[in-house]
Amino acid sequence: MTHTSEFLVRHGLPLVLAAVFAEQMGLPLPAFPWLLAAGALAAGGRFSLLLGLAVTFVACLAADAFWFYLGRSRGSQVLGMLCRISLEPDSCVRRTGNVFTRYGLRGVVFAKFLPGVSTIVPPMAGMSKVKASRFFFFDGAGALLYGGCFLLVGYGFSNQIDQIGSAISHIGASAFSLVVGLASLYLAVKFWQRQRLLRELRTAKITVAELREMLDTDEKPVIVDLRSNLELEQDPSVIRGAIHLRIEDIETRQKEFPRDRDIVLYCDCPNEVTSARVALRLHRKGFTRVRPLLGGIDAWRKQSYPMETWRSATAGPADDPNRGSASPDPTGSVSASA
Repeated sequence: MTHTSEFLVRHGLPLVLAAVFAEQMGLPLPAFPWLLAAGALAAGGRFSLLLGLAVTFVACLAADAFWFYLGRSRGSQVLGMLCRISLEPDSCVRRTGNVFTRYGLRGVVFAKFLPGVSTIVPPMAGMSKVKASRFFFFDGAGALLYGGCFLLVGYGFSNQIDQIGSAISHIGASAFSLVVGLASLYLAVKFWQRQRLLRELRTAKITVAELREMLDTDEKPVIVDLRSNLELEQDPSVIRGAIHLRIEDIETRQKEFPRDRDIVLYCDCPNEVTSARVALRLHRKGFTRVRPLLGGIDAWRKQSYPMETWRSATAGPADDPNRGSASPDPTGSVSASA
């Protein structure tokens, strides 16, 4: 038995509890290696599968209850904070919103298998005013499925996992250094990609004061709200005259954008990352007059500039994935349905 196995046998339940809780709270510390190791030990009678499943269930529900009620009371502030600590700040909320909009509470069951999604789902469910009893029913089912899958995989492949553990123990500090080095490289690459994107479009951004001045001129810019449908449901206020398009619609509807007018994109992401990515994509398609709005809708709102309420259908966000989208006018150009 390796030192790691001995340590896990002595402290298995608290370790699994802590690992799963930390992961569900949003820390970039995957819990599945501990669940696999616990399952492998259970195959040799040195760990209880039922107790492992129980502590996984408790850890998931404890963390998710925290985020659920925080999302209910703080709403978009919580999502903004989670986006700021995410490695993919432009897609974490959007991707989770798509899962939640398309599958409703059924998506909660499988959310724990999707990196970056499992932590966003609880506050998003809280924002959506889902009944707590319904959320925790589906969330509990997801926790049991998540813990059970990895524990059973570890149980079934216990010999292979033991061999891997023994090999790592023989390598010792070199293996640990390699893991740390690869993790550091991954974080560095993600940081570099994010900074490169921001540098490419920093000079192209337009301030809210400049946009307000443009709206007072005869040549009106096209203003596009890029928030997810769920975010728009929670906060239906848009910049006056803005249209709403989902990120997924940009590729198919880019021909409707005018090339002889300014196109201003806004979101509520940290550093305007979503609007910056869309602007960069449109730049590469030949749209030279597209600019992200500096500070997004929050900066516009702080200046008390004109806003209006987005008119949408009465169906819930999980019922109609096209809810709140803009529609083309008879001339074929993009226009708001509001």
